[in-house]
Amino acid sequence: MLKPPKIPESVLVVIYTPALDVLIIERADRPGFWQSVTGSKDRFDEPLEETAIREVAEETGIVVGSSLVPGHALVNWGEQIEYEIYPVWRHRYAEGVTRNVEHWFGLEVPHRLEVTLAPREHTAHLWLPYEEAAARCFSSSNRDAILQLPRRLRASESAGVSQQRTEGA
Repeated sequence: MLKPPKIPESVLVVIYTPALDVLIIERADRPGFWQSVTGSKDRFDEPLEETAIREVAEETGIVVGSSLVPGHALVNWGEQIEYEIYPVWRHRYAEGVTRNVEHWFGLEVPHRLEVTLAPREHTAHLWLPYEEAAARCFSSSNRDAILQLPRRLRASESAGVSQQRTEGA
């Protein structure tokens, strides 16, 4: 049975610890191609958060919504990019589809968790300081997403302080 064409809308999930160690995984079909968790919607009406949770579980074995990684640890960064699909992967999409829209998420985990890879998709994983992880990534947009971590965390901490002040007033 033929697989249906991939939907050209996907997620990228940067998984990181409070110390800003970032998980990257190596693609099985492209040795040396390191990346964060990525994946396309399974259905056009699939919510992006559902896509992100599914892909994290499929590619790493990390379960968002568990006692170790609560659901609120997954944050939609509200950023999306559109990029040209590499010609080597265009056969996975409907004829004529050449561009993909990618939505960025962050997932904070308490520490460097054990990872269970999907062997057909990925062959290795590394937990690295965020700058080293970014430098290993093949995709420039993946590098950019990882390098935004310190700024995003400062912004969320500031928002948390503002929220506490508002609640305490």
